[in-house]
Amino acid sequence: MIFIVVKYQVKPESAEQWMDIVQPFTEATRAEAGNLWFEWSRSVENPNDYVLVEAFRDGDAGSAHVNSAHFPLGLEAMRPHLVATPRIISRCASPMVSWLRASGTLPRPEKRRRRELMKCFESGSLLIMTEISYSET
Repeated sequence: MIFIVVKYQVKPESAEQWMDIVQPFTEATRAEAGNLWFEWSRSVENPNDYVLVEAFRDGDAGSAHVNSAHFPLGLEAMRPHLVATPRIISRCASPMVSWLRASGTLPRPEKRRRRELMKCFESGSLLIMTEISYSET
């Protein structure tokens, strides 16, 4: 899974219209076969800051996204409304089996699974992620 978080600093005069500005890009991305989620949030501290949390099934799905016809159109639609270049964190993670509980523990069936070191390729560079290993004790 490719997991991405993007922070956007939107111009004050565009902040109220931001969701309308990104709506075509959002809808097109959510319709992609490999998209797992594409969710916007607005900062409670600064109403001009938006955060996008997105995930794609795998590297192929992420590549299809950035090479889609709507990707450059979305960037062009956003660009005039931004104060600065968005800040992006992108990581490769193992396929999600289930969500962690708020306590940080996995649901019971997942405790029996042991995770191995995983290699993921993203944008031509090797990312290595080690997951927590659980044992029955």
